[in-house]
Amino acid sequence: MPNYTPELPENPSPILIIGTGGIVKDAHLPAYKIAGLPVWGLYNRTLPRAQSLADEYGIDHVFVDLKNAIQNAPTHTVFDIALPASVFADALRQLPVGAHVLIQKPMGENIEQAQEILTVCRERELHAAINCQLRYAPFVVAARKLIDEKRIGDLIDMEMRLNVFTPWHLFPFLEGIPRVEMLYHSVHYVDLIRSFLGDPRSVMARTLPHPSMDKLSSVRSAIILDYAAPIRAQITTNHSHDFGLKHQESYLKWEGTKGAIKAKIGLLMDYPDGVGDVFEYCERVEGKQPEWQTLEVEGSWFPEAFIGTMGEVQRHQADLLAGRNAKPMPCDVEDVIHSMACLEAAYESDRVGGIKPDRFL
Repeated sequence: MPNYTPELPENPSPILIIGTGGIVKDAHLPAYKIAGLPVWGLYNRTLPRAQSLADEYGIDHVFVDLKNAIQNAPTHTVFDIALPASVFADALRQLPVGAHVLIQKPMGENIEQAQEILTVCRERELHAAINCQLRYAPFVVAARKLIDEKRIGDLIDMEMRLNVFTPWHLFPFLEGIPRVEMLYHSVHYVDLIRSFLGDPRSVMARTLPHPSMDKLSSVRSAIILDYAAPIRAQITTNHSHDFGLKHQESYLKWEGTKGAIKAKIGLLMDYPDGVGDVFEYCERVEGKQPEWQTLEVEGSWFPEAFIGTMGEVQRHQADLLAGRNAKPMPCDVEDVIHSMACLEAAYESDRVGGIKPDRFL
């Protein structure tokens, strides 16, 4: 498996952030500040939002014209695109040939847009990665290390379980669009499972709305990624559990032939405040009862994971500029297109439905 903890270059390149929505405020900018990554400029269609963030983070350049922002960006700028997914391809066409770019997930709103993004990146020879930052969450990095060291044996089971109340009003752009939960949330888990287990043979899924959230097309999903036996992988999400914190759940679980790992993702409970992460693992020892241990893991999904995705792009560019053999970016568009294909398969499975029992009567 590729290394998911990239080292940052000694002299990182300047960053131009294109778009200043909530994810930039809550994750991109805090992460880059922690890592010491230089943000050269911000672009947004309206000035007040961008200027406010520029003032808060000491960013010198603010633009309301995208063409002007790109033309004035320094040589070897890394472009960080955080616009609506439907306009990614148009923005990519304006970047310099051969540029390095990090594109916010999802990779388009459907497989057609994903393919268009991939085509544009190929045509313009862009070194492009998708911001699948869950791969770099500290608890995921810790789990990958234990698994790579064979501490839990062979990985044969992955599960994401989410039963929370998500304040969707914080994301008004999702209201009225045809795809919500799987496209904008569960895509993280589909992509993460692929990063551990590879591409599934098939995908089965159901995604549903909730009466209390009638402006959203879906807020609950069940997804099975089908691998050859004995591997099992599934994702279950319910964002409408509005009954207090007592029975809310948010965890990733890995099970192997010799042990298991469970990571509580506290960020998603009582979002956006969160309740704190917990990382536990169990190694089965012959002759002893299974015993779970807690490992202190520094940082969380937001904002620390965002250092990882930008770090891989920065490292790739630094290697090329130094004439070194650049390792592939794990979240390269050439890889993430497969996550989008899995997502499209999930939507198709939801559309066609399952096998009707009365067929056997």
